[in-house]
Order: sequence, then C-alpha cells, then structure tokens
Amino acid sequence: MTTSRPALLPAEEAAHAAASADIDDRKAQSSLYRALLNQPHLAKRVSDLIDTLMMDTVLDPRLRELIVMRLAWSKGCVYTWTQHWRIAPIFGVEEEHLLAVRDWEDHNHWSSADRAALLATDETLSDGVISPDTWDHCIAAFPTAAERLELVLAIGSWKMMSEVLRTLMVPLEDGVVPWPPDGLGPNRPGGATETNGAGLENDGENP
Repeated sequence: MTTSRPALLPAEEAAHAAASADIDDRKAQSSLYRALLNQPHLAKRVSDLIDTLMMDTVLDPRLRELIVMRLAWSKGCVYTWTQHWRIAPIFGVEEEHLLAVRDWEDHNHWSSADRAALLATDETLSDGVISPDTWDHCIAAFPTAAERLELVLAIGSWKMMSEVLRTLMVPLEDGVVPWPPDGLGPNRPGGATETNGAGLENDGENP
C-alpha cells in the first residue's frame, strides 16, 4: 500500500491543528484534512473556499455536484468520486444521473443547464478554458454573472482538489468502500480502472 504524502496527521494532532486554524473538528477526522493540516493556515483557506462553494452559493447545487462527479471521474480521483457519491443525492442528484456523468454525451436526459455545465467542465479539462460557443450556452443557462462566476470557480476548484488528492495519495477513510460496485472506478488515462473492496485501485495507487 502506498503512503499519503505528506503522511496523514494522527487524529489527535489533526484535531489540535484544526482547532488552532478554526476549522470544524469533524473535518479533521477526514483523510483529506489530516493531510492538509500539515499546513493549517493553507488548510483553512481551502476549507473556506470549499465551504463557500458548497453552502453559500447562487449556482444550483445539483449542477455543482454534477460538475464535481464529472471531474472526479475524468481525473481519476476515487476519493472525490466516493465522497460525493454520498453527498450528491442530498442536493437532488439521482443515481441515474450520477452514473451517467461517466459518459454523459451518450445520454439524452440532461437539461440545457446540465449540458452547459458538463460541456464547460469537459472543455476546461481538455483545453483549460471554456470556449466562446459554450460560454454563450452558459449565459443562456445561467442568467446572472454570479452564477457564471461560481460555475467557473467550481470547475477550477474541484479540478484542483482532484489533482491535489491524487498527487498527495490521500486514501479513503477506514471502512469506506468506493462506489460503484460494478467494479468500474474513475478514469485513468487510457480508460476506466477497477477497484477492489479495500478502496484501493488494482494498480496499487491509493488516491
């Protein structure tokens, strides 16, 4: 098994670091923050950004979760995919749609806003920018500047988080099994990978 880099803080040390940085103690119990709290001030900034995009938002949270799941699948981030599989239904995303983000263009049950958000996500992944044509679709789907700003920041933030989680090799928490149970995990370059029941990928990496 590979080791998180940097090593995860012990639970008690992470709780102390979280308290010193004014981060909710519940976060300190997660593998993500046990890694990030090696630098408490930076962990606090990440926490504030994610909390704002999650809880103090004008963008439809269902669309945010579609974006997050598409990014997790495309970037090969088992941690984000697994965590948001449990979070997304709270914000109205049905299981059918969660699975469909894996190959969303092959499905026709998306709204115009869904398609604009997912296309913007894919273009950011492939080109680093949303094209003018797709931006026009975003203007039609998201009429306020605040919504469009959150769209761009949500895509950029969870793209970054997927890359950070994989680079730091942050593991799933003990006892957490990756979804879905059909054995297909988030994509690696060249195609989907399989996961085993321990929450690790068969290539030995533990993102």
